[in-house]
Amino acid sequence: MLVVGELEKCRLYIESHKKEKEINYRKLPVRPCITISRETGTNAKLVSEKLIKILQERSKENEPGWTIFDKNLIEKVLEDHNLPGTLRRLLHEDKVSFFSSMLNEMLSGLPGHWTLIHKTGETILQIASLGNVIIIGRGANIITQNLSNALHVRLIAPLNERVKNFAEVHMLDYKKAKALVEEHDINRMKYIHSVFNKKIDDPSLYHLIVNTRGLTCLQTANIIGSAVVGKFPDIFEKEKRFFSQLADY
Repeated sequence: MLVVGELEKCRLYIESHKKEKEINYRKLPVRPCITISRETGTNAKLVSEKLIKILQERSKENEPGWTIFDKNLIEKVLEDHNLPGTLRRLLHEDKVSFFSSMLNEMLSGLPGHWTLIHKTGETILQIASLGNVIIIGRGANIITQNLSNALHVRLIAPLNERVKNFAEVHMLDYKKAKALVEEHDINRMKYIHSVFNKKIDDPSLYHLIVNTRGLTCLQTANIIGSAVVGKFPDIFEKEKRFFSQLADY
């Protein structure tokens, strides 16, 4: 379910990059995009929220803030006639053309009524290229596979633990939660296969696979955060301690 404040955060994120481009014509640093693929019940959204706080703690002064895009928020961006246009204007035309040709090649052979998938892919590429963003799901790791600023993560855990997590978050009994977890996993697997002809659990699609069994959301976020800071050291403060002491759950 989309919280109204999340769309406003999305607007502020895009607006901050727009203002930066208007006042700063120097070469901007490469900012990370983190894609997160997940098995259902691994608390990807909660992990992402913790991760954003960790990375913002470590970011250099005057760095634009981080934000999270998931399926619901990406759909809202596409529904808003202003935001896609703003995103497009933030990018040089050669980059827009590159993204378009990349998607045409990646999605060749799809029927015409799958235009929404192409638009979703284009939006993901545009957001990813701006950086300081976490994109959950939608095959973002495959769509952004040729972007040098992307770090691809997959969250996994034993079924029993994922069902318990899902049941707790959605206040369901175990049986109902298990059925939904398995259904969501199958649907994601089918989506990735039908759209990209890839297997969602192919380890070669990811830089980092984290088994969250026995880990809190904060511990998982710290593991990912360490990889992000290691891969993109230029935008983070070296002297700041890494491991976050945020409230752990």
